[in-house]
Amino acid sequence: MTRAAIISDRRITGLSAAVIAELVAEVAPLWHERHQARLASRSRKRAVGAGAKHRMVFVDRLLATLVHLRHGVTHDVLACWFGVDRPTVTRAIGEVRPLLSERGCTVSPDMRLRTLAEVVDHLGQAGKTGIIDGTEIRVRRPAVGHKDRDRFISGKNKQNAVKAMVFTDGDGRLLFCSPTKPGSCADITHARELGLVKLLAEGPAVEILADAGYQGLGAQTGGRVVTPPHRKFKKNAPDWYEEIHERQRKAHSSRRIRVDHGIAHLKNWRALARHLGRREHMDDTVQAIAGLLSQQQTADRILAWQT
Repeated sequence: MTRAAIISDRRITGLSAAVIAELVAEVAPLWHERHQARLASRSRKRAVGAGAKHRMVFVDRLLATLVHLRHGVTHDVLACWFGVDRPTVTRAIGEVRPLLSERGCTVSPDMRLRTLAEVVDHLGQAGKTGIIDGTEIRVRRPAVGHKDRDRFISGKNKQNAVKAMVFTDGDGRLLFCSPTKPGSCADITHARELGLVKLLAEGPAVEILADAGYQGLGAQTGGRVVTPPHRKFKKNAPDWYEEIHERQRKAHSSRRIRVDHGIAHLKNWRALARHLGRREHMDDTVQAIAGLLSQQQTADRILAWQT
């Protein structure tokens, strides 16, 4: 009953039944392969496959992971729903989440983007505009005495957070979500550390829209990163300049706003609204949700074309 209810209502997982079926067909063989490899890697007193069987089959493990990512449901509650112990749910999520994170972002049924270089090449071949922006995810405060404890304090929101760079196309479709950095890292520094400057300077001619946090990348990439216009008058600006500057700023913002829509869709997943788990699991969580959201966006677009 639990399995049927979760699959039948898209509000529970954020995914349609068709996308869940695709996930089962793709991820289940990988999970079984790794599970068998773990069993065979240690010394045993009985053959692989002997002994008690799983009380939680793979489909239920996948569904528990999706519900946890979407709504932040605790492992205790999921254990009650699926009729197993809490450690079983914890182990299931710990096994499935990395498999989901390795899938990359789906842009078509036969194409996935897993690295920033693949995103830049895709935009260059398609002749499309890309949009980048940073987003912060609140995390638990590191314990007293933790090394570099203050690095997680965001200068913008004055809270403990990690930061990820989100990359969408001009329509707001999610193409890439970077690994996280501590909240004190500036947006432009994060972009440089990811290698975006080199990829744009040496790669195809691609226009990338960004906000004022990335000013300076345009000069380093031959004008391929477009940011809001600089303000030439800090005070006592003439009225004609104020009008022109405001018009240019709004024109740029209206093109760049779609990345904010993409980030809003990511934050609909409770695990990214505020992450209460371990920080070392944060990268897997971000990558997994980005891959799931992009796959559902692609499925919705295909369905719209067919109808």
